[in-house]
Amino acid sequence: MTEPLPRSVLFCCDHNAVRSPMAEGIMKKLYGADPYVQSAGVMHDADVDGFAIAVCEEIGVELSRHKVRDLTELERMGEALSGFDLIVAMTPQAQAIATDMTRLYDMTLEYWPIPDPSGTGETRATKLAAYREARDAITRAMTEKWGTP
Repeated sequence: MTEPLPRSVLFCCDHNAVRSPMAEGIMKKLYGADPYVQSAGVMHDADVDGFAIAVCEEIGVELSRHKVRDLTELERMGEALSGFDLIVAMTPQAQAIATDMTRLYDMTLEYWPIPDPSGTGETRATKLAAYREARDAITRAMTEKWGTP
């Protein structure tokens, strides 16, 4: 049984360079402009990963213009964490920090353990395969939760 879509979702991971921007882009492609979707990282120390861009392009998701940001930067930009109905943490560190930052808010925080593909593989082909696995795991998690659009 699938759940109704939340009004707003924030995906967060460690760097906002691979998993959370992939999730943001995939959700927008699958479910359109409603719900409101953003992504952020625990820290802001990287650009969007080129392999993430490549595997998302394969399914029609544009990531090359994604602006990497962390949770505190997101709030400084006017995106209060309290305004999201659902925060999906994709790493244990993101889950711990999001839990701490939102402990006073009435919202749902979920943990989706999506493996980090960035350290996997020696060749371009094996790296791309690992990134495709992460992309597909994110897609499966969404369609299992909210149904196929």
